[in-house]
Amino acid sequence: MSVFGQFLRFVTGSVRIVTRGNALYWTWILSLLVMIAIGATAYVHQMQTGLISTSMRDQVSWAFYIGNFTFLVGVAAAAVLLVIPAYVYHWKPIKEVVILGELLAIAAIVMCALFVLVDVGHPDRLQHLMPGIGTLNLPTSLLAWDVVVLNGYLVLNFTIVTYLLFMLVRGKHPNYAIFTPLVLLSIPWAIGIHTVTAFLYNGLAARPFWNSAILAPRFIASALCSGPAVLVVLMQLLRRFTRFEIQDAAIWKVAELMAYAMFLNLFLLGAEVFKEYYSGTEHLIHMQYMFAGVGEHDAIVPFMWTAVACSFISFLLFLVPQTRKNPITLNLGCGLIWLGVYLEKGMGLVIPGMTPDTLGEIYEYQPSRTEWLVAMGIFAVGFLLFTLMVKVATPIMLGEFRVAGDEHAHAPAKPATA
Repeated sequence: MSVFGQFLRFVTGSVRIVTRGNALYWTWILSLLVMIAIGATAYVHQMQTGLISTSMRDQVSWAFYIGNFTFLVGVAAAAVLLVIPAYVYHWKPIKEVVILGELLAIAAIVMCALFVLVDVGHPDRLQHLMPGIGTLNLPTSLLAWDVVVLNGYLVLNFTIVTYLLFMLVRGKHPNYAIFTPLVLLSIPWAIGIHTVTAFLYNGLAARPFWNSAILAPRFIASALCSGPAVLVVLMQLLRRFTRFEIQDAAIWKVAELMAYAMFLNLFLLGAEVFKEYYSGTEHLIHMQYMFAGVGEHDAIVPFMWTAVACSFISFLLFLVPQTRKNPITLNLGCGLIWLGVYLEKGMGLVIPGMTPDTLGEIYEYQPSRTEWLVAMGIFAVGFLLFTLMVKVATPIMLGEFRVAGDEHAHAPAKPATA
């Protein structure tokens, strides 16, 4: 059978896998489809009435959608936490699950693109960023660089995953002359997507809250916490409901690395707080609004202290070996990390940066019902995509799915370690 024929069998076999499952699987899929339908309906309403249906106004023109975008860029970059120990230091327990990080990156980047799409009042205007139709304005535009690195990272991860799974489904090892350079390229690219996104913020001179040289390191540090939190939970679920053998050492090592990343995240946040409060310039008002409120305007304060508490508690849980290796406290820490980083990098980054606005006016922003529903739909799209990809990848890595014509081909002893 030709390689093209094998690829067609790979595609059709993948379709058969995702269309088969037990009652729990179909309940989950149908629930996501319902949420997507609700989110799509809310977006149609937003398109018909305009962005006035959101709570965004001139004073706060970046809000819930862009906050989610920023958070998910970090989730997408989290694959590097698995790639480095797996392919730079050749640590086998991590190598067995590194493909899960690549799948998560694909789903996260798709959600990033959707959040940008719904944030644009007229999505058709995005054509101005398309080469050949519009002008990308490279290298002067940071927005153009963000478009390049995010789409490039999506293509890179999709290529890596597709090539690896296709080789495994044929019962063969990947060609390392092709595979290894792509994987190694994904490391600086993962750092780059969050760095360029940070530059989008701190390059805005009119927003002093974002004008910080350590904003990019803060982004990267938090990214190495939020994404792996999802992977740790996923690895336990796969081990529980499939024949996937994932060593405890792999889960504990990821949790340990998350503790170090969270320490760096908290340290950099503390450095920012010290700089603002000790210098006491007029720009302190943004940090005050974030942690203490300004006059009667304190709606965001409880969320910010919740974010700090969640991050600090999760750091302690992952730092101590006894709690890091206990399933209950391990999963509690994952949930706290997700919540803490989500609040800090979403609400805690975007809203204080625009409050007060450049004229000193304070507008108390809270997401509208439309924004909540649209965001729910987008997250459902990401979860659905991730679910389907994992459902296909799992039997391939277990050696349960091979293309016809390769019945006598044997998969590597541990196919996921290729």
